[in-house]
Amino acid sequence: GRLDCAILLASWDRLWKKVTELVLDNCHSVNGEIEGLNDTFKELEFLSMVNVALTSLAGLPSLSKLRKLELSDNIISGGLEVLAEKCPNLTYLNLSGNKIKDLSTVEALVSKDVICIKLALLPKHIVI
Repeated sequence: GRLDCAILLASWDRLWKKVTELVLDNCHSVNGEIEGLNDTFKELEFLSMVNVALTSLAGLPSLSKLRKLELSDNIISGGLEVLAEKCPNLTYLNLSGNKIKDLSTVEALVSKDVICIKLALLPKHIVI
């Protein structure tokens, strides 16, 4: 009945709050945005969203414990400054295979001490 469903949902809610690693690779996003990921994941330290057709990080929730973020093989071209605000403890970021248009979009992360930023496969029009 409904009580069983309520108990099951409450149990899942408690479980989500304890998740430290989440791999969403190859799960295509809706309209290129992050959906379904919310502030419930307060303990998340590792998040992988490889090849999910992301174009924007605008929907990223605050993930204060996140240290490692895999975003390779998406369609992200900018808007990385949101990571400095939403993921203050980020130390590793993989953006290889994206469409980063300007390295200045990475500046906010460098100033926040992100130790490792992978930007392999930069388009030829970027001059370093």
